[in-house]
Amino acid sequence: MNAKKIFILLSVCVSTIIFLLSIFWTSILWLFLVVGPLIIMGYSDLFQRKHAIKRNFPLIGQFRYLLEKVRPEIMQYFVETDTEGRPINRIFRSIVYQRAKKENDTSPFGTQMDVYEVGYEWMNHSIYANEITELNIEPRVVIGGPDCTKPYSASLFNISAMSYGALSANAILALNKGAKLGGFAHNTGEGGISSYHLENGGDLIWQIGTGYFGCRNERGHFDDKKFKENASLENVKMIELKISQGAKPGHGGILPASKNTLEIADIRGVIAFSDVISPPCHTAFSNPIELLHFIGKLRKLSNGKPIGFKLCIGKKNEFIDICEAMIKTDIKPDFITIDGGEGGTGAAPIEFSNSIGMPLRDGLAFAHDTLAEYDLKKDIKLIAAGKIFTGFHMVKTIALGADLCNSARGMMLALGCIQALKCNTNKCPVGVATQNRSLMNGLDPSDKSLRVYNYHKSTIHIFLELLASAGINTPEELTRKHINRRVSMNQVMTYQEIYPQIKTKELLLHQE
Repeated sequence: MNAKKIFILLSVCVSTIIFLLSIFWTSILWLFLVVGPLIIMGYSDLFQRKHAIKRNFPLIGQFRYLLEKVRPEIMQYFVETDTEGRPINRIFRSIVYQRAKKENDTSPFGTQMDVYEVGYEWMNHSIYANEITELNIEPRVVIGGPDCTKPYSASLFNISAMSYGALSANAILALNKGAKLGGFAHNTGEGGISSYHLENGGDLIWQIGTGYFGCRNERGHFDDKKFKENASLENVKMIELKISQGAKPGHGGILPASKNTLEIADIRGVIAFSDVISPPCHTAFSNPIELLHFIGKLRKLSNGKPIGFKLCIGKKNEFIDICEAMIKTDIKPDFITIDGGEGGTGAAPIEFSNSIGMPLRDGLAFAHDTLAEYDLKKDIKLIAAGKIFTGFHMVKTIALGADLCNSARGMMLALGCIQALKCNTNKCPVGVATQNRSLMNGLDPSDKSLRVYNYHKSTIHIFLELLASAGINTPEELTRKHINRRVSMNQVMTYQEIYPQIKTKELLLHQE
């Protein structure tokens, strides 16, 4: 029995007991002065639509918001901390919440960390800053190389890959409606395209993983006909082939049986109520040449839509091999998504999330420089994904070579995620990462879609303000020289010094 039913049952039972006792003992009616307001508050929680916690846990959920009102004095004792006792993501979580709710996101008393602490980063500003009014129109990035006949004009900030199955139907509805309102793209994740992705008409990036969900045959291999059917959908603007993912590089995704409902199983073409484990690698190709021919095949079957692939950089020589295969075959992807070896929602062993795969900044700088050295970057857009929350995160990522950014965790926080760390248990208390209907219904797609839209709009606006403060007119003008990082108490280095552009001879050394 869920918390909502328990509250209703208890409220009815307590009210009935007090009423019956009052027949014989009228003085007991004073208890209604205590119980009555609590019952009214609980039913108010049940019927409001803004706060999933209060809707799913009437009355009890009020305690969370009570603690929030007296933060940081109380809330600081309830946050996740690292081995040195420093809060993890607390600042970013607050920023996302405030911007999603259109609340004041300024902060008193200066920086949130010691500026002389190793790891502190900042951007060089200009005394000849631009007026933000000159940058009010959000810049767009056109994705589509020479062989693409249906290029897509993308926002600089989009929803990263999260599958229906990992997320609830209501979460998918809210994300897609937010994308529609804000004119940005929603990556489906590898779980296939559901009716919830299509209902609100937001732009989709259809991701295809090693399980080929949505385009697989009875043996679990790629099916041309099913792919063409889904790729032809109007909402599908780009197709992303997932080679590896930062949360679980070299490991197939896991959808636990508790989340694999009849509907999800039908979408994915698998057996319901069983663990769904994607293979660690693709069966449609086994080397760089075959990969690129497969990309060419997908482009043809989709009638010229942008085709790209996503990976977390592992062995550098394997990425170099792909670049050399592009030159040999003259087949190039329209975009490459670089994922960092950080993050995840519990779909792989913790060792993979923590200890496998190159972090985003290292992988992104390497990928950009390699493409540039092979003279491929001019035709291929780079998308970056990996703990991107804020406008400054976007600045740093684009300075390293990305053309646009994707965010998963930030968008989940905008939906109302409280980082309860229940993503892989089907018990997400706010209805974001669960298939439990009772919990899912606490998340109102209409309200949360506006929060997703607000978060995107605010983040883009802050990004443009940062450009203006540096006297920069376009994102393309951002370079590694604009970003500084303290590497020791008395030494500061720019990103240009930390991530110097590699040369051809260095690339060849990686292959030895």
